[in-house]
Amino acid sequence: MGNLDNKEKEFALALEKLTKVAREGGNVVSEDQIREAFSEFELSDTQFDQIVDYLKKKNVGIGEPVDPDEYLTDEEKDYLNDYIESIQNIGDVTDNEKEGITIAAMSGDINARKQLVEVYLKLVPDIAKMYAEQGVYLEDLIGEGNEALLKAVNMLDIIEEPSEADEFVGKLIMDAMEEAVSDSLDEDAREQKAVKQVQEVADKAKELSESLRRKCTVEELIQETGWEEEKILEAIRMSGNKIEDIEFEG
Repeated sequence: MGNLDNKEKEFALALEKLTKVAREGGNVVSEDQIREAFSEFELSDTQFDQIVDYLKKKNVGIGEPVDPDEYLTDEEKDYLNDYIESIQNIGDVTDNEKEGITIAAMSGDINARKQLVEVYLKLVPDIAKMYAEQGVYLEDLIGEGNEALLKAVNMLDIIEEPSEADEFVGKLIMDAMEEAVSDSLDEDAREQKAVKQVQEVADKAKELSESLRRKCTVEELIQETGWEEEKILEAIRMSGNKIEDIEFEG
């Protein structure tokens, strides 16, 4: 059983690593990259198809990037177009000018850092499109990305060469959006767990109350189920005191 658990963890880590590779590569991977990433697992055709389905749900293209029009809602498209239009002419500089601004920002020049934020603004919606439709609104993703951009530009003194700035800034923006999506998934999991707990307590309370032909008390439910009191009280709180088969005053 332990070896199986370890294998599943290794598989999940390989999947997570491959997803990051895809993000860094423009949100696309090849079939060869998939097979190489899972070379130790001797993938069956079914497992390969499952990985492809997982990546597609993450908006990762197989062989070629996915067109955002395929997964963005009309509302998100409108917001994205308006946002891009609003920053269209901000921060336009030549490559040489960008390098000069980056060098100045690396040395701590506040004005250069402000200017560099404008230079990188257009990068944020491009990255946000990669994480759309994964539990976080596009507008919120862009907000997270902009905050990460400000943080990244103020940390440029830790890189050694101006040529490293694009990768450094892009990574911090991606990390912020990854975290937002992860937090959303964790929240969904917590909500699902809460719903399950409330339903479990409600079902048992209904069963007991039907047997007693009256509402049951928390103490009677504890005696019947062997559950901890806190589990029942927490379920009552999470339901907004609406588990009707429990006689409760609190």
